Amino acid sequence: MDVQTEAAYDGNALAGPLSEVFAVEVTTAVGRCRSCGTSSRVATLRVYGPDPGFVGRCPGCEDVLIRVVRTPDALWLDLSGMSALHVSMQSSDEE
Repeated sequence: MDVQTEAAYDGNALAGPLSEVFAVEVTTAVGRCRSCGTSSRVATLRVYGPDPGFVGRCPGCEDVLIRVVRTPDALWLDLSGMSALHVSMQSSDEE
């Protein structure tokens, strides 16, 4: 697989853009890669961007798990590389 060789950010780079869509801290969510089955926190993804958008790759196989593109009037979110996204919904007194 030919993967970009430029320096990558970690998944925390997605915190700002995803906070516009999700009311929870998504970087702590666990996504499962549709290709290799690796489960990992969004914060551990290898992220490329920001222009024209962010691309988050699996730390196991480097397949694309998430794409986030912000236009002047919309945010496009593609999670098709994930077979599941587990978001913990603990209340603040449980943490």
